Amino acid sequence: MSYHDYIIVGSGIAGLYTALLAKEQGSVLVITKGSINDCNTRYAQGGIAAAIGKGDSPHLHFRDTITAGDGLCDEKTVRILANEAPARIAELVNFGVPFDTLDGKITLTLEAAHSIPRILHAGGDATGEHIEVTLSRLVRASEIKLIEDCLATKILVENGTVQGIKALDCRTGSTTEFNCRSLILATGGAGQLFKFNTNSDIATGDGIALAFQAGAEIMDMEFFQFHPTALRLPGVTPFLISEAVRGEGGILRNTNGYPFMPDYSPQGDLAPRDVVARSILYEIQKTDSDRVFVDITHLPPHFTTTRFPHIFQFCLDHGLDITREPVPVAPAAHYMMGGIKTNIWGETNITGLFAAGETACTGVHGANRLASNSMLEVVVFSKRIIAKTGKQTRQKAAPHTWASNTHHLPNHGGISKSVTAPDFSTLQGLLWEKVGVIRHREGLTEAVAILAAWQKSLSSPTNRVSYERNNLVLAGRLVTEAALLRKESRGAHFRTDHPRSLPRWQRHIVFAAN
Repeated sequence: MSYHDYIIVGSGIAGLYTALLAKEQGSVLVITKGSINDCNTRYAQGGIAAAIGKGDSPHLHFRDTITAGDGLCDEKTVRILANEAPARIAELVNFGVPFDTLDGKITLTLEAAHSIPRILHAGGDATGEHIEVTLSRLVRASEIKLIEDCLATKILVENGTVQGIKALDCRTGSTTEFNCRSLILATGGAGQLFKFNTNSDIATGDGIALAFQAGAEIMDMEFFQFHPTALRLPGVTPFLISEAVRGEGGILRNTNGYPFMPDYSPQGDLAPRDVVARSILYEIQKTDSDRVFVDITHLPPHFTTTRFPHIFQFCLDHGLDITREPVPVAPAAHYMMGGIKTNIWGETNITGLFAAGETACTGVHGANRLASNSMLEVVVFSKRIIAKTGKQTRQKAAPHTWASNTHHLPNHGGISKSVTAPDFSTLQGLLWEKVGVIRHREGLTEAVAILAAWQKSLSSPTNRVSYERNNLVLAGRLVTEAALLRKESRGAHFRTDHPRSLPRWQRHIVFAAN
């Protein structure tokens, strides 16, 4: 059994960035269930938002974030995000992240629901990859201990305080316990819940499941963001077509070539993601198709190939020249806005347990994440976790004062038919069909019953695949139960049987273990 001041679970930007800060405060262990290079960050194309440009300000960034969050953002947290953003960008530059520049100045682009260009990018549409590679190189060159192919399976808690974790060596099957002063979950999201998603295979809700089973509170799980434009080609895994494509002038057209977005929103192609995703689905139904198109053929070819080199090359590799042909797209699950409930210092309700990145719910995103705020949230609140843990030993976290209702997962005891544990495909199909972009009571009710029955049928996990399946079933229950409870439509959560936002639902749904 080994002891470290910090144990960090996950090796995306949240895990790596936090580790690099934490090494100045004590000994650090990073464990990751795959390779250090397996993460969602690597696939993040759009960029990172910060008010560093002429005419911009933290107040404008704050206002845009609040508007996108549709009444559920925590204002104090959003002010912290917007105000601390420029300093965190400077820190990334000092780490060596090669943001794109023109004449010596960082170039900024526009994305949907931003009132001014404020998106920094690196390598055009390869921002996440450049940040990930930069940080992973620094971690490998440091004294930080890294264990790959190691899956955290249990958080060890005693008298409400974290003691460490139990972990499975995915290569040998042996288990080990590691002790620590501070445990930081940075495990990413749960996009693999859905049949169509833009996430890495590692996004199986591990942090959510670990935290919930340990007694941590889980919040806002009904708000899962579906990116409106993922590549839709037969036999090709959904590939993100960045929102920046529309920010640079891309036009959404249906199969008849008609530019339909002005029919749905005065903001047209740059409407918030939830509006665009639903509009695309409506248009797909109208035209009896499975796709619409993003058209950038009117842009200069040299601009397209240099601004979006990864998108251009990926499409070309699959027989599509986007400088000459429109890109077939459809919505796909993209980002989990809910997660492990934290305060402004990344603390959970369990002393010594912290969460960072997509697995955390800081209150910044509300009901609908503003584009390119996700990587910013990571660096702002990871910095605050280390600031907090570096100053003190163990203090009970200060609770949030957000309006919320705490629930326990119900026991659906009326299911008599025998069921077998689902495979990934069956689970993903259920969530996509019943808990996807557009929801309704009947589908949600059916899904919660099936998920509860599946959970009862699960055997004790023994390897990475069975742990991931069990974690996804639990995460799926949390998403679906929350979606059934929220009897309104708000942000990314849309129900046809409750199509309007209601004042009484301007509160958070929080789950805690029984």
